Amino acid sequence: ASNARPPLTLRVNLARQSREQYLQKLSSLGIQATPGLLANSAIYLSEPMPVHNIPGFAEGELSVQDEASQLVAGTLRLEPGLQLLDACAAPGGKTSHILESEHSLTRLVAIEKEKSRLFRIEENLQRLKLAATLVCADAAVLASWWDGEGFDRVLLDAPCSATGVIRRHPDIKLLRTPEQVTELLVTQQQLLRNLWQCLKPGGLFLYTTCSILPEENQAQIRQFLDSHHDAKYEGIAADWGVECETGRQLLPSTSSGADGFFFSLLRKC
Repeated sequence: ASNARPPLTLRVNLARQSREQYLQKLSSLGIQATPGLLANSAIYLSEPMPVHNIPGFAEGELSVQDEASQLVAGTLRLEPGLQLLDACAAPGGKTSHILESEHSLTRLVAIEKEKSRLFRIEENLQRLKLAATLVCADAAVLASWWDGEGFDRVLLDAPCSATGVIRRHPDIKLLRTPEQVTELLVTQQQLLRNLWQCLKPGGLFLYTTCSILPEENQAQIRQFLDSHHDAKYEGIAADWGVECETGRQLLPSTSSGADGFFFSLLRKC
């Protein structure tokens, strides 16, 4: 599956219309598409096309996002009034999906350390007519951005080996080195440890990667739980992916079309 040609996956903005309505719109224009199997917002185009030619894209009716990433917002257990942190947020697909899914958040802070990538988040939010507090900072350096007010939800889509998206970036197989993975493990640990401080007691922390390596996923979370006694693995009730000790793992799939992705939901005691 990692060598298969990746499909073009869309996320319908369900705040604007249902997936069925958008599928009918595509059909009326002679564009073949099928609904995703995992996320209720996902659509697969039978034939790729330039993004700006996709009907409704400029008007904010949809976004381009892999189906695995479309599962993040639902896993966060969103509800009105929450304060949410989206760390390492570029290009903003998860940020915008969270805002589409829950319109009554008290605040959403999205952090990205590269200015050019932060601009992509801003572009996406403007196209979708959504708003968030955007911060250009290293999420791991709390003193550079955090005002000390806790969050009810923290999403950490951690920098990783990207071994779950090799079909989109085949050069990963050739260029990724063991030394790079070791460096990424250290970065993940630092982000987990520091961002945990931003979470309110009783709050939920969702750790995700687009990796299929256990050391970045199950083992990383096990190590964190062993060293943080105020953290509890919450479990994710779902019919997708493979359940493991500390999360759910999606493997790259030619049947569902989704990328490889790992999810772990933790609660602060």
